[in-house]
Amino acid sequence: MADVIFIGLSLASILLLIGLGLTITYGAMGVINMAHGELVMVGAYTAVMAGIYLGVNLLVALPLAFIVAGGLGLLIERLVIRHLYGRMLDTLLATWGIAILLQQMIRLEFGLSFFDIHIEGLGPGLQNLAIPAFLNQAWMIGDFTVQPYRSFIILLTIALTVVTWFLLYRTSLGIQVRAIMRNPQMAAACGIDVKRVSAYTFAYGSGLAGVAGVMMAGFKTVAPDMGSSLVVDGFLVVVVGGVGSLLGTVAASGFLGQVNGLFATWTNDILARAIVFGLVILIIMWRPQGLFSFKGR
Repeated sequence: MADVIFIGLSLASILLLIGLGLTITYGAMGVINMAHGELVMVGAYTAVMAGIYLGVNLLVALPLAFIVAGGLGLLIERLVIRHLYGRMLDTLLATWGIAILLQQMIRLEFGLSFFDIHIEGLGPGLQNLAIPAFLNQAWMIGDFTVQPYRSFIILLTIALTVVTWFLLYRTSLGIQVRAIMRNPQMAAACGIDVKRVSAYTFAYGSGLAGVAGVMMAGFKTVAPDMGSSLVVDGFLVVVVGGVGSLLGTVAASGFLGQVNGLFATWTNDILARAIVFGLVILIIMWRPQGLFSFKGR
C-alpha cells in the first residue's frame, strides 16, 4: 500500500507543476492556454536533445528546459496572446492552433527516423530520458521500496512550489501578479504595467511546464503528442482547486494524483482516468468555484 501511495505522490507532483503554470497564467491573465501540454513536450525534447548533443545529465537538463520552455512561452505571449487579452474564447482557439503547430514542427524536424539513427534498441520515434545511475538504484526500508527517481520528483516539486509561493507572496512582482488576478483594470490604474507582468507570469508558468516535461521523460516515452493529455489533467487540477489559488492547486493535484495512482494499481489506467473524471464532475457540481477560491465582496 505504501508503494502505491508513493507512486501516487510522484504523479501528483507532476500534476502540480503542470497545474501551477496554468493556475498563475489563467488566474492572472484569463488565458486558457491549450498549448501548455506542448510546452511540457518541448521541455522533454530539450532534455533528450541536450543529452544526445551536449552530453549533459538530468540535473543540467532541468534548468535548460526551464529556460527553453519559458523563452518559448514569452515569445507566444508577445506575438499572439498579448493581442487577445479579454477574449477568452479567442485565446483558447489561438493556443490550440499553436499546440498543433508545435506538434507538427516536432514531427517535421525529427520525424520517425531521428531516434532510429541516434538511439539503438528503441522503438521508432520514441525515447526515454537517460536517468543518472544514482537515481536508478532503488533500496529497501523494511517492506517499502524507495525509488530514488520518484523521490527526486517529489522533492523537486516541493522546492519549486515553495519558490512559486515565495515569488507570489514575498516579492513586489508577486504583489503585482495578485493584484492583476483580482482586478487588472484597477491594477493598471495604480500604475502596474499589466502587459509586462503578464508576460513574465506566462514565461514562468511555461518554464514550470518545461520542468514537468523533463520529469515525465524519465518514465514516459517522448513523442510529439505526449502533451495532449497532460493539458487536460492540468486544467482538471485548476478547476478542482480553484482558479488562481496556489493552495487549491496543491490540494487538487495531490487528491487527483492519489486517486489516479490507487485505481490504476487496482484496476487499469483507463478505468482510473474515468473515475478521476467522474470525481471532478461531482466536485464541480458541488463547488463550481473549486475547493479553494478567492472571497469576493
